[in-house]
Amino acid sequence: MFSGMTEELGGLGGFRGVRAELLVALRKAQPLTAQALGERFGLTANALRRHLKALEEDGLVRHARDVRGVGAPSFAYSLTAAGESLFPQRAVAVLARALETLRREQGSAAVASVLEGEWHRLADEAAPVLGALPPGERLALVAELLTAEGYMAEVVPAASGERGATLRIHNCAMRGIAEQFPEACEVEAAYLARLVGAPVVRTAHRRDGCGRCVYGVGGTAAGGPVAGDPQGAARAAVNQEQA
Repeated sequence: MFSGMTEELGGLGGFRGVRAELLVALRKAQPLTAQALGERFGLTANALRRHLKALEEDGLVRHARDVRGVGAPSFAYSLTAAGESLFPQRAVAVLARALETLRREQGSAAVASVLEGEWHRLADEAAPVLGALPPGERLALVAELLTAEGYMAEVVPAASGERGATLRIHNCAMRGIAEQFPEACEVEAAYLARLVGAPVVRTAHRRDGCGRCVYGVGGTAAGGPVAGDPQGAARAAVNQEQA
């Protein structure tokens, strides 16, 4: 089910096959019971439990009792910190120290300017190809590019009769930085708008406990500020710092 995504991520800590797919499934939506996972994979819960047990023994997955209504309780599975660490992140510690020094000496606008650099590179490299594509194909390619960068992105088309689409980002390759520097999230939103060539609205945010970031692309989605000005990310960061 998720094999294309695990291939693009280059495997997970040496895991491939069902166990790698289980890790990806839990990363995208957790906690999940063995029954729920079985429905996603088209397998029985019992068939998956031995894989889940092996992942637990490796310290990557944990389970907790899940009591819902009448009947015997089941167990819901989620990733441990070690399991989360299998998913791509940029070099966090060194970058965080450098950004903290920069923010202290020059302010949040300088931090945002540095964070824009990597997104600027990606946007410039992709521009010739993206510019020649119609909107739907462009968004699909942006999701592929983001996944190649470690973001585990997917596109959900709009329902019949509705405009726009949804971009879901299940893994943040910069999550260690974003937790300390909200400027990273402002820059991400601004450059996503540039990449897809349409306004984007963040409708769910990992930092709010949602487990993933979700963007409405085009259409009339509501729920957050419209992004589309990469240079404005630095201004937004300054405003947030002064608020």
